[in-house]
Amino acid sequence: MDKVVATALEAVADVPDGASLAVGGFGLSGVPNVLVQALYERGVTALSVVSNNCGAMESGLAVLLSAGRIARVTGSYIGANKEFARQYLAGELEVEMIPQGTLAERLRAGGAGIPAFYTPAGVGTQVADGGLPWRYDGEGGVALASPRKEVREFDGVEYVLEHAIRTDFALVRAAKGDRHGNLVFHRSARNFNPLSAMAGRITVAEVEELVEPGAIDPDAVHVPGIFVQRVVALTPEQAADKMIERRTVSAPAAKGTVNR
Repeated sequence: MDKVVATALEAVADVPDGASLAVGGFGLSGVPNVLVQALYERGVTALSVVSNNCGAMESGLAVLLSAGRIARVTGSYIGANKEFARQYLAGELEVEMIPQGTLAERLRAGGAGIPAFYTPAGVGTQVADGGLPWRYDGEGGVALASPRKEVREFDGVEYVLEHAIRTDFALVRAAKGDRHGNLVFHRSARNFNPLSAMAGRITVAEVEELVEPGAIDPDAVHVPGIFVQRVVALTPEQAADKMIERRTVSAPAAKGTVNR
């Protein structure tokens, strides 16, 4: 089945207001910027997004966040996104913060058909006991807090019950993909992309290189095409457009000395 869609706008044309989205990426690595931009251009709003973080440096999900298009974020990292922090503290945004490994496993479980699982992460904290602020009232108080979760003991160790995550759509970015939707990710861009692809009921992948079926070694496939419904081939310019979040350079060496 050829899953290639002509444009990013066409690929996200049926994403409605209020939809839930799992979005790949970590910082600026492996972020489906072209698909996110297409959602922005369509004017979709009131979105519930599941992603490690909510964009950075005015790219990725930060484009939708700054435009007020996101109603709820499920993630594990606010980072240096000042607008994310401002909206959260002002009560404009509902935020469910989750331990990073738990977020990854909740997405994977959703894709694997596992409804819930037990983990020791968060036991003895507000993650399990409840009370984490999901929404502030804009005046320093908490308008909505996380509920208490079930805790059980196995072999003398306590574990908290976490529910799997399934979303209406998933947006991911891959280094290579074929027309059947088989995907390959490059190094750290693999991050949350495979997990998000599995969790989406309809998964859309933007790929930097589109190849024909059979061109990818089956042993090299990171996400099988069964999890992917639509593929968008990026232009060379789109594929090469990659930002650097932080540049770290050494101070120039004094004349007559050698940097080691």
